Amino acid sequence: MTPAIRLLQREKIAFEQHPYDHEDNASFGDEAAAKLGIDPVRMFKTLVCKADGALVMALVPVAARLDLKLLAKALGVKKADMADPGVAERTTGYVVGGITPLGGRKALPVFIDESLVSHETVFLSAGRRGLQLELAPADLVRLTKATLTPLAEPKSQ
Repeated sequence: MTPAIRLLQREKIAFEQHPYDHEDNASFGDEAAAKLGIDPVRMFKTLVCKADGALVMALVPVAARLDLKLLAKALGVKKADMADPGVAERTTGYVVGGITPLGGRKALPVFIDESLVSHETVFLSAGRRGLQLELAPADLVRLTKATLTPLAEPKSQ
């Protein structure tokens, strides 16, 4: 039971848990999508970023990369960068590969790629490696008070 799952239960949000066997050194989102047989455009990875000295969370499909310029534009700043993984873990209370915008140690502003709303349900980390949550996009947006905005760029092959 993770803080994310406890939050969903407390808020009476409909969700499903999808466990899988995580292998060390695997690419977290790609591994989860492959092992669960989920289209990577429906699985969202949570990235902790920094801009103007503040931390934010950005969610983009596993099938894409985060465009930091688009994130900076959404934040109204000149530049955004990825946060140090150690800072991300200490701030959220989750380990890299298990970071989720739900139930973390500190609530950070959340920005989600606008493609989220084109799906009936989406997948994201449940707060630990090897466990994904499936829920309705509207519930994710409401719980995280997220801003929907363009954030994704295609992965380079």
